[in-house]
Amino acid sequence: MDYLYQVQTLFLWAMDVSTLVTTCFIGVIFLSMVLDLGVFSNKKSTHLNFGQSLLRTVIWFTVGLSSVGVIYLFIADIHHIKSIEDIANYATNYGVKLTTSGTFEEQLSGFKLNAATSYFTGFLLEYALSVDNLFVMLIIFQSFKISESNERRILVWGILGAMILRFLFVIIGATAISHFHWVLYGFGGLLVYSGIKLLFEDDDETFEPNDHFVMKMVKKVFPVSTVSQDRGHFFHRENGVMHVTILFVVLIVVELTDVLFAIDSVPAVFGVTRDPYLVFFSNIFALIGLRSLYFLVGHGIKAFWALKYALSGILTFIGIRIIFESYFNEWGFNHIHNLIVILGMLFISILLSLIFPTRQKFNSHS
Repeated sequence: MDYLYQVQTLFLWAMDVSTLVTTCFIGVIFLSMVLDLGVFSNKKSTHLNFGQSLLRTVIWFTVGLSSVGVIYLFIADIHHIKSIEDIANYATNYGVKLTTSGTFEEQLSGFKLNAATSYFTGFLLEYALSVDNLFVMLIIFQSFKISESNERRILVWGILGAMILRFLFVIIGATAISHFHWVLYGFGGLLVYSGIKLLFEDDDETFEPNDHFVMKMVKKVFPVSTVSQDRGHFFHRENGVMHVTILFVVLIVVELTDVLFAIDSVPAVFGVTRDPYLVFFSNIFALIGLRSLYFLVGHGIKAFWALKYALSGILTFIGIRIIFESYFNEWGFNHIHNLIVILGMLFISILLSLIFPTRQKFNSHS
């Protein structure tokens, strides 16, 4: 009887809606790792042409976008919202301004709309930041003269590392906010600083690999092999001594770069929603298909030079909103307004980039 009871309990747990939805989300992430990253493939990677990279990017973007509907339909089950009191507790725990009038069904509808809009806003924000991250990654690969055959290998480990980092940052961030509310003000200040820094950052981000601080630090700890990177190894034994290769150094550079982006991106989504479930999956779904997006960036999407200024404005705006949240709430500022501001900045940046192919042309007309 005990055995049957345990089986029944396990079955009921597996049939729980929140478990099913989360399992499906994780399944999609795993599928992206197999199909886009080729985690379990031994084949050498080839560059995707423009058509291939565009098609795959659209597919993975659509997958992430369609999750808005899933969130709307099942977020109440995920958080076990069964009554008006549950909605009130959610609003208190995650600092959400929800309507407190009307029937349970009316309040539930507002709760679901808030969650879906917050996810959508966070997803768009993270996707835009991912594009900026890929610009930097492209420069790193070009500077270290990484061959095409080795780019997939570094992208695989780099993106997997990014997913793990996002998971850790979300847990740490959510825990810190729940125990120390003032952490939010730290997040806000960090975002304002990052936005202003990005605005005045030099567009010429090229660097000399041998002078890079990561290369210098690695050389202090490990001997760096001079063997050709075409062998595709991170480690190489020379004269009985284990050496790290240039590929290993580049991987460390990529991972450290993503740490810097995660420090900006995770607090940015916490500025949109404090629900760790929404923060985590908006981050992760913005990362799936990143390899396809990388090749699309290489094929010319980097011509959207004004995106940098939109991201600067968005980060600064979210930081200010976090710091002065009480005032924004008094003015009636909500999740819909958040979305409008972010969409507006992204749209204007794309429009400017299309009208003026280079920043120099824009400056000459201004």
